[in-house]
Amino acid sequence: MGTIEVGTASWTDRTLLDSGWYPQTADTPEKRLAHYARQFPVVEVDATYYGPPAEQTTRLWAERTPPHFTFNIKAFSLLTGHPTRVSAIYKDLRPQTEKKNVYPDDLPPQTYEEIWSRFLSALDPLHEAGKLGAVLFQFPPWFGIRRANKEYLREVAARCKPLRPVIELRNASWFDGANRNETLDFLRAYGLPFVCVDMPQGHRSSVPPVLAATADLAVVRFHGHSDKWTSKDIHEKYGYRYSADELAEWAPKLRALADGAQHTQVFMNNCYRDYAQTNAADLQRLLAAET
Repeated sequence: MGTIEVGTASWTDRTLLDSGWYPQTADTPEKRLAHYARQFPVVEVDATYYGPPAEQTTRLWAERTPPHFTFNIKAFSLLTGHPTRVSAIYKDLRPQTEKKNVYPDDLPPQTYEEIWSRFLSALDPLHEAGKLGAVLFQFPPWFGIRRANKEYLREVAARCKPLRPVIELRNASWFDGANRNETLDFLRAYGLPFVCVDMPQGHRSSVPPVLAATADLAVVRFHGHSDKWTSKDIHEKYGYRYSADELAEWAPKLRALADGAQHTQVFMNNCYRDYAQTNAADLQRLLAAET
């Protein structure tokens, strides 16, 4: 069985800071990151979806964390085909447009290439320090199973080398009937780790909780089961605390998943107040008790 590491999808959320999870002495970003890194071995950075990181920032992350601590970085929204705020694009690359949001096809090809290049280059300090786990590519609900989208997944794999992309799909067509095995076999063929998810069902973005390892790395993200999943308020959307019974049901499933991979990462993405941190700590204890 491979190793399992548990973390959360944020350490800077405003509601987390207000929750009292951090001790009063952790009163700076540096001290908060250090405190987090004493509790968990890995963190997922979701802020990079909304705006690409600066190389200076990733260098500070690398310097402020202990050896073997790992960051997973969520890909900038433009790179996964999501609508992207013009103001989030590098200032010198912003298109002259009255639109508030743009898609890749709204940009000149050279600009799009430069955004890819700068985003990946900004991760160099983490990669060089051995602290970059993977780059999360979470695709939108309209990214269904079809040849062009499979081609783009291959393109992502090629662009990211030597970095490690991991793939989260939010369209159920990838898992309908025989498509499920086809999708998993496709990812295996290109060495792309599949991101398993636990999330509310019955919505446009819902996918089933398929647990499968398609590479030596497996990733699981817990989004919660909020009954306000369609809310535009991100805290209503993710404001769900897993019960002890729910986590107890998941622990053996995660162990079984880890049997098929060298390394498994688990992220609690129910980021409201200290829900994610508390659930991650609980899950760590459950998994440790089974060893």
